[in-house]
Amino acid sequence: MTTAYLNRIATAVPEHDVHDTFVIFAEQMLDDPRRRTVFRRMASRADIAHRYSFLDPLRGAGQFSSHDAREFYRLGNFPNTARRMELFEQSAPVLMRKAVDRLALSEEERSGITHVLVTCCTGLYAPGLDFEIVDHLGLSAGVERTMVGFMGCYAAINALKLARHIVRSDPKAGVLMVNLELCTLHFQETQDLEQVLSFLVFADGAAASLITACEQGFALDSFKAVMVPETRGLITWKIRELGFDMLLSGQVPAELGRALHEGELMAERDGIDLWAVHPGGRSILDAVEKGLELPTDALSASREVLSCFGNMSSATVMFVLQRMMQQARPGQRGCAMSFGPGLTAETMRFHAV
Repeated sequence: MTTAYLNRIATAVPEHDVHDTFVIFAEQMLDDPRRRTVFRRMASRADIAHRYSFLDPLRGAGQFSSHDAREFYRLGNFPNTARRMELFEQSAPVLMRKAVDRLALSEEERSGITHVLVTCCTGLYAPGLDFEIVDHLGLSAGVERTMVGFMGCYAAINALKLARHIVRSDPKAGVLMVNLELCTLHFQETQDLEQVLSFLVFADGAAASLITACEQGFALDSFKAVMVPETRGLITWKIRELGFDMLLSGQVPAELGRALHEGELMAERDGIDLWAVHPGGRSILDAVEKGLELPTDALSASREVLSCFGNMSSATVMFVLQRMMQQARPGQRGCAMSFGPGLTAETMRFHAV
């Protein structure tokens, strides 16, 4: 059976660093001084230094986007879903082109692309990003396009699984995968502290990757989904009148850590050199580290991505894999892992070549 390889990864974020500005804005939104105090303390412990958005918090018209964050998010008058999707349709293609161009496909690689896969849970329109990619790269009109939509943070693992199926069934196939999220579109005006804390970690970002049968990068060995029983309501993501409403329960880290500790990975962890864990937040990474009893430096790449970029939903694990690919030694074995609604952990075993 043909082996599929994740050949290389390129990543991109918008130019506006919004983390510090968001912390100030979100704290001011909370009416209760006690909630403000708790929020301020939790923000200082989040281990996030930077998060990027296509919205400009300083009202300046930057090179990437001229959308004014302060005008878009006005207390008492947050935008409706239609306005949020208008901005997604305008801004998502710009970030897509930035990521795809950084992948630096050669003419031969471009002509060899037979499939385009796109993951996104923060915006949708049709003809959508899949068509934008085909047009931008001048791909064949017959290229096969697939959207992996609304799966949340673990969607990239599912798309890699699909890419592996494609390459194994047709060794001549070339798969271009794009993971793109504009999470900052969906900030909600609320006094619910748990919900405001969930907004504290999310950001915008994109990744573009090439998957083929060419022996380069990471070999995609196997995939497995782990669903945690009786946790269906801990992560939800629903379209409502004022954007997409997320529920991210504070119970997620504990349930996830317990499931990992009691699962198969616990017995297999000693054979894994590289841990590409989705940095859903500091508490998530702490729960994985504790649940699997990993060394303190095992999740260093994930913690670095969290600090530098925050949680960019489906694109984030690709940022972690990109860092690992730059440093991995041939023969090292790895496990990539992302989490999302279900409560589900999607896992991928791989090795460096």
